[in-house]
Amino acid sequence: MEFDLIVRNGIIVILSILMRILYSHRVLMEFQINASDTIEGQDIGIKDGIITCIGQSLPSTSSTQILDTNGAYITPGGVDSHVHLEQWNTPTGDTWETGSRSAICGGTTTIVAFVSQARQDESVIPLVEEYSARAAGNSYCDYGLHLIMTNPTPRILQDELPVLAKEWGITSVKLYMTYDLMKLRDREILDIMTATRRLGMTTMVHAENHDMIDLIIETLEEQGKTEPYYHAVARPTIAEAEATHRAICLAELMDAPILLVHVSSKVAAEHIRRAQTRLLPIYGETCPQYLWLLAERLKGANFEGAKAVCSPPLRETPEETDAIWRGIANGTFTTFSSDHAASKFHVPNGKKLGLIDGKPLFRKIPNGLPGLETRLPLLFKGVLENRISIQDFVRVACSNPAKLYGLPRKGAILPGNDADLCVWYPSGDEGRMKGFELVNEMLHHDIDYTPYEGIEFANWPRYTILRGKVVWDRDGVGLTGKMGDGRYTKRTASLLPGPRNFFVNEWRPPT
Repeated sequence: MEFDLIVRNGIIVILSILMRILYSHRVLMEFQINASDTIEGQDIGIKDGIITCIGQSLPSTSSTQILDTNGAYITPGGVDSHVHLEQWNTPTGDTWETGSRSAICGGTTTIVAFVSQARQDESVIPLVEEYSARAAGNSYCDYGLHLIMTNPTPRILQDELPVLAKEWGITSVKLYMTYDLMKLRDREILDIMTATRRLGMTTMVHAENHDMIDLIIETLEEQGKTEPYYHAVARPTIAEAEATHRAICLAELMDAPILLVHVSSKVAAEHIRRAQTRLLPIYGETCPQYLWLLAERLKGANFEGAKAVCSPPLRETPEETDAIWRGIANGTFTTFSSDHAASKFHVPNGKKLGLIDGKPLFRKIPNGLPGLETRLPLLFKGVLENRISIQDFVRVACSNPAKLYGLPRKGAILPGNDADLCVWYPSGDEGRMKGFELVNEMLHHDIDYTPYEGIEFANWPRYTILRGKVVWDRDGVGLTGKMGDGRYTKRTASLLPGPRNFFVNEWRPPT
């Protein structure tokens, strides 16, 4: 067998998998492979962009490219399943070109971004067509699409969602329980769950209690408390906890799988954990900011706190960040995403929209942080500091996002899968990376700040490989990939457990 690329001398991280031996479409044998979740002394052979073999001392020819990893971890290319690029509400944010470029430079090879419906949109098909055209030919990495729903009309739910699932491979929708322009009533959420359950789609939920937040903002503004820090005061953990519990109850009524996105607090994570112990198909996602940043970052002179405004907000105490780390380690969190939703700081229509005639008004600050490129290094830092294992890292940043969102050829280093790899620096003396403090100028996004400025890193993606092509070589020329390398990926239904056909009483959801 001849290979285009052989990746050698690394520690391959492979999570436990279920293997089936088939003959004439019948399952002859089924068994579990554990392999201690890591494999050493094996090469990865790649041909035509596909992993074709994992074995010892794979043969090479004069045309075979050899990549020696010097004993470093080899993880699957990252799958970032929560990314906002070129949306109407982030006019100063990253484009498909700059956002996907930064993904590649941070070890991520696949992203899933959002087509966003506005309240007045009566059809979502034109929105998908327009946003897809915006992405085509402009991405450095592979990509898929979610749909944000703010106006779930019967026509969209009954006629258009089946088209998106079957023809476009869009098998997930996101909905909001807060924001005036986007929030849905509980009945609308139930209607969406009826449709997504029928179609085998995953429902993503931004869970915060809008009325709680609205009341607090109103009273804070009456008191003149409008600096960026009060964004966190206005969105307390109880608002996230109540909405999280309510979303779980709605999902249990409908027997519908949901993902609670960007979970930030201990109590919300506990609600998810309790639902999971009852075997409900309830999944959780968290993000880097809830591991590394605290609400104190919202303070500061010259409106600098606006750079850290996101929703849910950064929390007050290390107890909260510790709980999120535990949620990754104990399996509460299914996925780890960047929620990259960046706005620039020093330009019009960016973060300083929250400065009105020189006075701060936190509710006008665009929500969201940059984080595509830093997502994997920040999580890997947790591996190095023994907060989580390397298996936890791969599970939430690579394998589970691919499973949850129907990307069967992504997220795992297995023969037959796309050859998407992230090679880190080794821990030994040969090839070890020199540590550094992060500054924004090191990054490849088009945002004029990073909230992670000054954090120390002892490792970073050394190579990123997209379908067998080295697209990032940190010690060489850096970015070697090109805009247009990325391909649109149609997604299947989720590969994780879905409806169980258990109901709260004799009533059944509409079919």
